[in-house]
Amino acid sequence: MTYAITQTCCSDATCVAVCPVNCIHPTPDEPDFGTTEMLYVDPKSCIDCGACADACPVDAIFPVDRLTGPLKKYEAINAAHYEGREPAPVLASPTFHAWGAPSFDRSLPSDFAPIRVAVVGTGPAGMYAAEDLLLHTNAEVTLIDRLPVAGGLVRYGVAPDHPGTKGAGDTLARFHTHPRATVRLGVDIGGDVTTEELAAHHDAVVYAVGAPSDRRLGIPGEDLPGSLSATSLVSWYNAHPETPAEAVSLGTAERAVVVGNGNVALDVARILVSDPAALDGTDIADHALAALRGARLREVVLLGRRGPEDAAYTASEILALAELPGVELVVDTHDPRTAEAIDAATAGGKAGLLRGVARETVDWTRGPDAGRRRVVLRFHSAPEEAIGPDAVRAVRAGGFDGPAEIPAGLLVRAIGYRGVPLAGLPFDEATGTVPHTAGRVDGMTGTYVVGWIKRGPSGGIGANRSCAAETVGSLLADAIEGRLPKPTGSAKAFARLARARSGRVVDARGLAAIDRAERARGAATGRPRVKLATVPELVAAARRGRLRGPVG
Repeated sequence: MTYAITQTCCSDATCVAVCPVNCIHPTPDEPDFGTTEMLYVDPKSCIDCGACADACPVDAIFPVDRLTGPLKKYEAINAAHYEGREPAPVLASPTFHAWGAPSFDRSLPSDFAPIRVAVVGTGPAGMYAAEDLLLHTNAEVTLIDRLPVAGGLVRYGVAPDHPGTKGAGDTLARFHTHPRATVRLGVDIGGDVTTEELAAHHDAVVYAVGAPSDRRLGIPGEDLPGSLSATSLVSWYNAHPETPAEAVSLGTAERAVVVGNGNVALDVARILVSDPAALDGTDIADHALAALRGARLREVVLLGRRGPEDAAYTASEILALAELPGVELVVDTHDPRTAEAIDAATAGGKAGLLRGVARETVDWTRGPDAGRRRVVLRFHSAPEEAIGPDAVRAVRAGGFDGPAEIPAGLLVRAIGYRGVPLAGLPFDEATGTVPHTAGRVDGMTGTYVVGWIKRGPSGGIGANRSCAAETVGSLLADAIEGRLPKPTGSAKAFARLARARSGRVVDARGLAAIDRAERARGAATGRPRVKLATVPELVAAARRGRLRGPVG
């Protein structure tokens, strides 16, 4: 028997570190780490020890004889990754590694005075940087976030029906209470406190502010009511405090058009057509669950500019969509190239994943069938216009035989995230990132970037680990070489400054109080948690409960 990695793999590589026989690839020191869709177990090398399953932060690893339903396919997916490759060397004994020379590229000398580092952003990128600093050095870390709660995209970007993926956030959250970490949430850097003031109180600052905006389509009618970004929709159903309940209206729409075919587009489609009863046991926002219960949406059309062989989604996400209970997945064969690509594809190719999916040349003059929920994949098709006049009523999309007018009451653009400028930092408008060299912000000594604001909006949760390793390595090299500017303010002075400028500062005890409050609300309704959906609610919960109980 062997183990297999499944859908919720975050590529964190914790499993790689504990594997005694080097049977999980790619490893962080291999060139394709961070570029493959997930990590894979080599069935020929696996010795069935289970160490990887115990270490996995998102519960994605199982013995193959326990895989059932949609997960059963991952036995073949893991094995296919190694077809035609030389198997990884298996050592004579599983308890010994052939260790190389010791390498401590992200550490400080033992007699080095502690440095004080601010990490702005508490999503995966920022927390991986904090983890490196707290575990490998004697640095003191100040964790800062604009919102009065931590988590970033793990809390507000991961779909509510993917609870396993959220486990990575729980793993990183343990550093909120590390003895050398200080939590200062609800502080807007660039607003409440300037970048110059932050730098004056720390030896170094790492910005992990992500890519909170979105790309636009640039088509007529894009600004009509009923047209919105996936960023807004995802924030809405995840109870982001800056996206109010009334920000999204599903109205009487029976069909939605989602532009894009990446994982975010699939997330949006899946949430919109899922049976609301299936979302009852998730942490979806109360207002979103109520809206979905009352909605008439039964069909989502995914528009992909290119063919199925070039789809941006990962294999795990399209397989999950194909197995969604009560929802039919259909490929629109309006363009003959679509069927040709699927029929000619190899089993492991993107197009090959659709070989068993129903095909239909959809007649858009007909509305969605009553009582039938489905997702339509329409490749080789791009939006040309959102048709109103007072709100989105249809979407004109390119087609093989000319444009097709698809009646729809909702248009969602899911064509990528984009970084935004932060006052005090340089910004490249073309890439939506902060210019840097190996994480060092150009022209700003002691200032660093990590995550999507550094490399652009690509890569999942685990990709941030290697990204953070590079940035922290640069920071520590600068510290050893004496290149970090000496702070003029103390940690206590920064705490006073933050509280004077922001009336919503939340510390570690307040964060723990928010967590307890949300879990208690969830327990009352049989859900894992019910999120507090506004800034005042979050701050009030933090203040009300911060003196009750332990921080953990």
